[in-house]
Amino acid sequence: MTTQRATGEITGRKVLVAFIAFFGVIAAVNFVMLRAATSTFGGVQVDSAYRVGLAFNKEIAAAAEQEARHWKVDARLARRADDALQLTVRLHDGGGLAPAGLALDARLTHPADSRRDHRFAMAEGAAGEFKGETDAPSGQWDLLIEASRGGAVLYRSKSRLTVK
Repeated sequence: MTTQRATGEITGRKVLVAFIAFFGVIAAVNFVMLRAATSTFGGVQVDSAYRVGLAFNKEIAAAAEQEARHWKVDARLARRADDALQLTVRLHDGGGLAPAGLALDARLTHPADSRRDHRFAMAEGAAGEFKGETDAPSGQWDLLIEASRGGAVLYRSKSRLTVK
């Protein structure tokens, strides 16, 4: 006596192959997504979130001191013909005078990837006016400006902007 199986019949072998293929596809997709996530993430933004949290009260006090100075800061970005991005920053105090002896640090930071940050090479021209340039591409950036004197930061600003 011989038995014939129908061609569409589900056998144990077909179930095993389907089971292995299903989980193989899941594992392959997980591997690809894990690889993409770890190769595109810029990493940690701060070394120690705990230390940053402890310094929060100092940051609040520094912001209050900055506000009490009544400084006015005008920053302008312009794309030059050679595709460089130029930043011009003008500072003056509440009386309209340019603060003397300042060093200015300015950079464009990428909101999601610190590896893409660009620093401006800032130089003071006229009193209270600083100019610098960088080769940042178009996109969304955070503009960070810090004015300091003798190592103490007197002014700090962070603004989200779209560079064209």
